[in-house]
Amino acid sequence: MDTTTRDRAIGAVLGSAAGDALGAGYEFKPAVPEPTPIRMAGGGSFGWAPGEWTDDTSMGVPILRTLARGGDPADEASLDGLVAAWAAWAKNAPDVGIQTRNVLTGLEAHTASASRAAARREHEYKGQSAGNGSLMRTAPLVLGYLAGADGEEQDLASAARSISDLTHFEADAGDACVLWCVAIRHAVLTGELDVRRGLPLLGEDEQRRWAERLDVAERSQPIDFTDSNGWVVSALQAAYAAVRQSSTLEDALVRAVRTGNDTDTVAAIAGGLAGALYGAAALPSEWRELLHGWPALRADDLVALSEQALQAA
Repeated sequence: MDTTTRDRAIGAVLGSAAGDALGAGYEFKPAVPEPTPIRMAGGGSFGWAPGEWTDDTSMGVPILRTLARGGDPADEASLDGLVAAWAAWAKNAPDVGIQTRNVLTGLEAHTASASRAAARREHEYKGQSAGNGSLMRTAPLVLGYLAGADGEEQDLASAARSISDLTHFEADAGDACVLWCVAIRHAVLTGELDVRRGLPLLGEDEQRRWAERLDVAERSQPIDFTDSNGWVVSALQAAYAAVRQSSTLEDALVRAVRTGNDTDTVAAIAGGLAGALYGAAALPSEWRELLHGWPALRADDLVALSEQALQAA
């Protein structure tokens, strides 16, 4: 892997964490119009410290650690480990998505099978479960699938859906993770933006539906999805619009945060793809210095884990 590709791969992880931390102070608030500046100042509903990431990145860390250990993130033992790590984290975490908390709280066992069953029960009880909580954590997964081997996109898509299914039963959540992970992988390897690349990995009906949704995102502003960006479809559309209209990594994250409402998550999603396009070196140094969060990690720790994951893949 050459230096530029490695920088883009690490950028996917750092970009997602930076978007998360940047949006933390604006979560659940109205849209922020120009020219009001967007600052990594913390605060918000949960009193975050400046540069502190939220549940989006915290749930991605166990995925990154699995890859850094050389584990197969899609095998059942690794999935069991993710559930156990998430359940332990959720006990004291200040900010856990409602659906994710409902799934992780009171599991009969901290296993993938128990979590999938709980996710299905949550879906059947509410009649829907396509929140953005699995898409927000998915970017680190891509680092395990960058060797360029035959069938690697399909393997990535399968792993993305398997990890999404642990907490989100509805198909739209898994589809979104497939599209975003494949787009991040393509951006890392080529430097190109192509969110449609993963469409052939979906079912025929889903391909048509998601193509229409991407059409809407391409002719919209991120703010057009503010009222519904807790839904995985709108969150992906808002993030895609922010990245597509951006000229730098910082620009993409600021555009995402300006949407208001679920700002940390939309910006975390956007940051995974924007970081893969622009690279870790494009992250403002003052943001990188501030970045930190559960479990007592900083930006340099995310970089080290990312490098280990790339070496182990």
